Amino acid sequence: MLKSSSLLFLLSLTWLATACYYDVEEELYPTLECLTDNVNYSEEVLSIITTNCYSCHNAASNFGNITLEGYAALKVQVDNGKLLKVIRHEAGVSPMPKNQPQMVACDIAKIEAWVAAGAPNN
Repeated sequence: MLKSSSLLFLLSLTWLATACYYDVEEELYPTLECLTDNVNYSEEVLSIITTNCYSCHNAASNFGNITLEGYAALKVQVDNGKLLKVIRHEAGVSPMPKNQPQMVACDIAKIEAWVAAGAPNN
């Protein structure tokens, strides 16, 4: 009798623990909107490039003979089309950041929007 009572008690607890449980995906994982209107070099692009690229492509390191430090140096890579290709991990180029996962999709979208706007120095 005690054994069946214990089993009934455990089943009741299991049912109670799951019966009232629900998830709303939007509440658990809120999606932050990726704003790509009027992307600014000095506030957004520079921060993304500094975080993801400067450890290898600053003036001191200059890995691959590519520096992205400073607007003029970055603009060279924008103008020759390599910046977008490497951050998108396109075929035929070495994906960047090297030996790292692809940058966050929103960061890539911001750089794409900035490039599409002519990569202004603002």
